[in-house]
Amino acid sequence: MTYTGEVHVGGPAQVRELEDLTITKVAVGPMANNAYLLRCRLTGDQVLIDAANEADVLLELIGESGLTHIITTHQHADHWQALAEVAEQTGAVVVAGAEDAEGLPIEVTLPVRSNARIRVGAAELEVIEVRGHTPGSIVLAYDDPEGIVHLFTGDSLFPGGVGRTWEPDDFISLINDVETKLFNRFSDDTWFYPGHGNDSTLGVERSQLSDWRARGW
Repeated sequence: MTYTGEVHVGGPAQVRELEDLTITKVAVGPMANNAYLLRCRLTGDQVLIDAANEADVLLELIGESGLTHIITTHQHADHWQALAEVAEQTGAVVVAGAEDAEGLPIEVTLPVRSNARIRVGAAELEVIEVRGHTPGSIVLAYDDPEGIVHLFTGDSLFPGGVGRTWEPDDFISLINDVETKLFNRFSDDTWFYPGHGNDSTLGVERSQLSDWRARGW
């Protein structure tokens, strides 16, 4: 199957095979949240990004290989409905941005800030704080040594705009972080995987940055 990133609740997962990492994307729950299972192709170690909902679906996807870490991109409840059950069943280390840790339903055993590294077997994810949608929102970056950069952006960046904010200062924080920490740093071929909906690349979205800033959302 050619990877498109298009998934829907109740439908099949989409699988992307990189040289060292397999990315499996599935949509779960009433808000069609995306969850991402990353598997190191060298060691078999697995990391889940956003145990959003439908623990049974996620646990079946995880299988007998288990998890080393569960990473929650931000504290909004639609992104952690299955967190407690998946953590209990797998014994995985629970990871979240330091400023969002208290908003999760279970103890965050590894609160993180920018420049932290999370291992996926022989691969590595870099933590980037992108604040505004929530105080502790994080983006995970995988720099594929044999390919492009892959960003898991939670609700901070979508095709067509940044995530929702509720105060003007939060929007300014978010658009500034998205522009300086993501668009100014990474190239156009960088692929990003959001918390809901389809994927995109920074190149497709880059020309819209000034429009997003001007409209205020």
